[in-house]
Amino acid sequence: MVTLHFVPYTDIEALSSIGRIRHLLNFAKQNKIVLLQGRLRKEEEAELIKVTMEEINKEFRGIELAVINPTQTAEDTLSKLKYDFLGMILGDRSGLTIIGPASVVKAISKDPHKIELYTQEVKRKRRR
Repeated sequence: MVTLHFVPYTDIEALSSIGRIRHLLNFAKQNKIVLLQGRLRKEEEAELIKVTMEEINKEFRGIELAVINPTQTAEDTLSKLKYDFLGMILGDRSGLTIIGPASVVKAISKDPHKIELYTQEVKRKRRR
């Protein structure tokens, strides 16, 4: 079973950078795919990857990460200006960030107009 967990930007807005990273990484460690409204700053994305690499073990194989940014998909100048203006007002709330555990997310494929998330079944150990 695949679990999607939507996180509104307001849930992480007041957290420190490391708090944001920990909050999101905890969901991935629970085998949940996180759909974050908005995006992390570039430095936070880099730190998320760094922290994830340090925590890889037998139970946690890492994460897959993808960011969709509407300013990158805007095709005309007016749309780009609109998204730039909204970005100045709203900060990092535009776009969508997907973070999933590598044990569940097989691949994330994106192009300017769509994103595809491929999952695989998680095999759980049977307890006796």
